[in-house]
Amino acid sequence: MSTARTLATAARVLRQLRHDPRSIALMLLVPCVMLVLLRYVFDGSPGTFDDIGASLLGVFPLITMFLVTSIATLRERTSGTLERLLALPLAKADLIAGYALAFGLVAVAQSVLATGLAVGLLGLDVVGSPWLLLLVALLDALLGTALGLFVSAFAASEFQAVQFMPAVIFPQLLLCGLFTPRATMAPALEALSNVLPMSYAVDGMNEVLRHPDVTSAFVRDALVVAGCAVLVLALGAATLRRRTP
Repeated sequence: MSTARTLATAARVLRQLRHDPRSIALMLLVPCVMLVLLRYVFDGSPGTFDDIGASLLGVFPLITMFLVTSIATLRERTSGTLERLLALPLAKADLIAGYALAFGLVAVAQSVLATGLAVGLLGLDVVGSPWLLLLVALLDALLGTALGLFVSAFAASEFQAVQFMPAVIFPQLLLCGLFTPRATMAPALEALSNVLPMSYAVDGMNEVLRHPDVTSAFVRDALVVAGCAVLVLALGAATLRRRTP
């Protein structure tokens, strides 16, 4: 890997995003809109928003970054841009790291906006530090970026990239403990949920929601989410194809 080539790739992706206002709106504004909608859906029961708002603060960025990253990477390959780039002295790891860095910067902005909105304007009541909420939201967004980069290698069209969402995201959403405690699930489903990264993201948000200090469980959850993101990025670099057959 080369730091210069990685930074050059990240700069190119950011220049492209600057000319794509719809993608910027999807990444930055949609999680905020969803949080506002959720807050007023439970307008008569503010406690419900406090119970699930923190968890969804991590789920929404993961979903949006997954969608945008998978489609953007696939577009690079189907248009032939990726093949031309890899004909240069540019390693796959440089390309993946550059994409991760560019979308990671967007993820920082997205997480700051969503967390600030939830805590500052929507009145999300958390016992712990809002900065810890921001940390988990950022890790979730980076995980969504890594998953999007990974699955884009297996899609032949943008439609197929979107179709991966029910296979990759929905099972995690159902099993992460958002709808019911994981301990009350069937044993097989509980065991499956224990290996899915979104489960640890939700657990980490709940730790911040209930504890004023950093707990060992929170540190474990944050490290698992970060480790999964790094692992998936490595898999993305290993499976990246130059072009779509």
